[in-house]
Amino acid sequence: MPSVLPDGEPAPADGALPATALAGLGARPFGVYVHVPFCATRCGYCDFNTYTPGELGTSASPSSWLEGVKRELDLAARVLGTPPAVDTVFVGGGTPSLLGADGLGEVLAAIRSTFGLADGAEVTTESNPESTSPEFFEGLREAGYTRISLGMQSAARHVLAVLDRTHTPGRAVDAAREARAAGIEHINLDLIYGTPGERPEDLAASLEAVLAAGVDHVSAYALIIEEGTALARRIRRGDLPAPDDDVLADRYEQVDETLSAAGLTWYEVSNWASSDAARCRHNLGYWLGGDWWGAGPGAHSHVGGVRWWNVKHPARYAELLAAGSSPAAGRERLSADDQRVERVLLELRLAEGLPLEALDESGRAEADLAARDGLLDGPSLAAGRCVLTSRGRLLADAVVRRLT
Repeated sequence: MPSVLPDGEPAPADGALPATALAGLGARPFGVYVHVPFCATRCGYCDFNTYTPGELGTSASPSSWLEGVKRELDLAARVLGTPPAVDTVFVGGGTPSLLGADGLGEVLAAIRSTFGLADGAEVTTESNPESTSPEFFEGLREAGYTRISLGMQSAARHVLAVLDRTHTPGRAVDAAREARAAGIEHINLDLIYGTPGERPEDLAASLEAVLAAGVDHVSAYALIIEEGTALARRIRRGDLPAPDDDVLADRYEQVDETLSAAGLTWYEVSNWASSDAARCRHNLGYWLGGDWWGAGPGAHSHVGGVRWWNVKHPARYAELLAAGSSPAAGRERLSADDQRVERVLLELRLAEGLPLEALDESGRAEADLAARDGLLDGPSLAAGRCVLTSRGRLLADAVVRRLT
């Protein structure tokens, strides 16, 4: 992994990047990520850089955040010189839908005016089902959004209660249908499996609801207990059991079997799509080593082997940009070996796998052993690619460690 200290090196006040990082800009996919740090309430499992109104007080607001984002986009254009047109946009959070269609339209308009959008650009926003409506989706389509990602998590009321999710069980499905009726081209639903108290029949009901919604993309993630969250405190006190690895494996297989039978094919360990066109191109840019500028508090960016991250608090973020400074808190330059390891980590998770030539000599030897252990597909390896088997997907992190 990166050889620098966790805090990295100081980021220059003007955000300047070395010429080596800018070389080849535009030859790789280029995306823009925008982080919206606002949430109405905090979910018990979430450790993202988000803030409720009570946590922020009067120190920051959506309007000061938006002004900061516009200033950072202008900074990005100066730093990148002649930036390429944007292939993908992803507005995440937090709860971007709290901005409303008008606010999200203003975000996209700022990106379009600063960089321009490539022909056929993919434009995604995450949304909480409870802060959406038919009019909201119609406004997004008119603004130019092509893809919506809705946080469903589960269709079981008691599972949502453990996660501290505020939406009603059927609202995510209704929102997906409203988005489709509004003409949004691609729609994703997010699931979380392995929540304490979730039964196989609960997950089956969630999957049935997902399929009934008619979406063309599903993301499903095992519940991870993050330190410092309310859920972690409940587990530490003994109020809830910790997720069991064997149960998580069973749940993953249940997800994969159900979605595959319905015509959604896995293309990344935690993502399934009905077609190549339905795959999330923005995330593929991350997984395939593309460039992206992350705007917003706590957002991460990567250009040409240089990675940096912004200060986390929205008030400090806006303050730095208002003063004409970069909001970056630190950065790191990835060595050739760092980049090789990250390539293995990310590309191995894809259905197309990783070229065998990306591994060093010991990694290739380990790949042969992993194939004998049933973790990598033998015929694919013979053809020069490391492709995870179904069992290998359950142990993807362990396979990465072996190959690096």
